[in-house]
Amino acid sequence: MSIYNELKERGFVYQETDAENIKKQLDNERIAFYVGFDPTGNSLHVGHLLPIMAMRLLQKAGHIPIVLVGGATAQIGDPSGKQSARPILTKEEIAANAECIRGQLAHFISVTEGNAYFVNNIDWFKDMLYIDFLRDIGSKFSVNRMLAQDSVKMRLETGLSFLEFNYSILQAYDFYVLNRDLNCKMQFGGQDQWGNIVAGTELVRKMSQNEVFAMTFPLLTDNQGNKFGKTAGGTNVWLDTSRTSVFDYYQFWRNSEDGDVQKLLCFFTNLPVDEIRQLAQLQAPAINRAKEILAFEATKLAHGETEAIKAYLAAGSKFGFADPEGKIQTSSAVAAVKADSQAGFDDLPAYELPKSEVDGDGIWIVKLLTDAGLSKSNGESRRLIQGGGAYINDQRITSFEIKIKADVFAAGPIILKAGKKNIKKIVLV
Repeated sequence: MSIYNELKERGFVYQETDAENIKKQLDNERIAFYVGFDPTGNSLHVGHLLPIMAMRLLQKAGHIPIVLVGGATAQIGDPSGKQSARPILTKEEIAANAECIRGQLAHFISVTEGNAYFVNNIDWFKDMLYIDFLRDIGSKFSVNRMLAQDSVKMRLETGLSFLEFNYSILQAYDFYVLNRDLNCKMQFGGQDQWGNIVAGTELVRKMSQNEVFAMTFPLLTDNQGNKFGKTAGGTNVWLDTSRTSVFDYYQFWRNSEDGDVQKLLCFFTNLPVDEIRQLAQLQAPAINRAKEILAFEATKLAHGETEAIKAYLAAGSKFGFADPEGKIQTSSAVAAVKADSQAGFDDLPAYELPKSEVDGDGIWIVKLLTDAGLSKSNGESRRLIQGGGAYINDQRITSFEIKIKADVFAAGPIILKAGKKNIKKIVLV
């Protein structure tokens, strides 16, 4: 299958500047292309993964990814899809964030010399003189055209600073520099970036008369219409394991909706499309095996196969395996992992409870649920218990007044659960 057709079949293509020539370039040439990431945080999250997975596919097809980290543009803040201005970070924070992101991207694409470029736009903006930029670059942009961009029109209702208004110009100039210095032929990004990306193709044409191309990917949303990549509680699912444990990362994918399985397998795994279609046709409860495969493959890409196996076994040890006998055919490496219900206990996410907390009368169960991170407040813990959703070692907690004492840990750690899928191993230290 041509790489262009594979991108189409997997659902990556949303908008294109020139479909015929893009297909010709991707299928018949080896080109450099770029995707940009503004380092506004020290970790990527699941919401960033769609362009990363497309970049991975394109590199496997022989093309050369240019990963642009926006050390300069992060100092401005992209108004696209935002109701208000981003907090302004220090230059030192942005530089540190850029290094973290570079390390995370190395899990998904090959970073060996000649296979990829990592660039930072602070390198060409830091010494640029303002008057020169206005004269040489700003003169190529129509304010009327910029005001017509969706990202600008939406923010005009709530207020748009002149600083943010400049963002599109800077991003466009990035494309010009990469085309000039690295012969970059294409830019990829999310659909909310369309105005900025097209501005870049036009600037390249005006300044160098070179023809370049662009493609955007669809904006993924969950079944409530929210941006994809957040937990049920509304928090981001991070690639940084200090912010989202490997187990919780695995569980995020494992808890996908039945109707989203085919789409997510196409986007976030390397499985063949024909196999994905077969997996997506499974009926409940067998569809849960497709979710296990999705979770395993997505976790393997982000954290490595060893960690993915641990998370798979840990989840299976507490919630059961969807296909313990391996009857459902798959090319995923999870098929070779024995579904041992005892193997994953040690890899469950843990909360260390100081022994002093359980001396005497013990620790109040409401407080323990909150301290372990299974609820956000004591009030939420009370509601959880009242609704019958809190468990100790698979026994429902029926009273607010329970105190957990040291003797409960006589046989080792205990398992505390909020609902069916939020779990912590409580270890006495």
